[in-house]
Amino acid sequence: QVRLVESGGGLVQAGGSLRLSCAASVRTFTSYATGWFRQAPGKEREFVAAVSWSGENTNYADSVKGRFTISRDNAKNTVYLQMNSLKPEDTAVYYCAARWGSLSETEYHYWGQGTQVTVSS
Repeated sequence: QVRLVESGGGLVQAGGSLRLSCAASVRTFTSYATGWFRQAPGKEREFVAAVSWSGENTNYADSVKGRFTISRDNAKNTVYLQMNSLKPEDTAVYYCAARWGSLSETEYHYWGQGTQVTVSS
């Protein structure tokens, strides 16, 4: 079982930055690829970014490329999402997710409870 707890959400003005953190409670964190997803009101949940277990490989949604950076610290069992140049359309609940094995944009097995990010114009 993997427990994921997100933090770092909040209210920020357009053009600002936030860093989300996701702490994982699992013995073998390096067995899991991790990702970030988001869900805006009235919309389906969408993929944002993912990182392999080693941190060497990453994928991003086109909408966040060049603005967001995903990383992980395996010594701390923590995944990060650095969000820069935020736009009002980035407003959503952001979820951390983990899956056994390789990096993916889909098919995650474990999810956090989410953290709200609101970007004002």
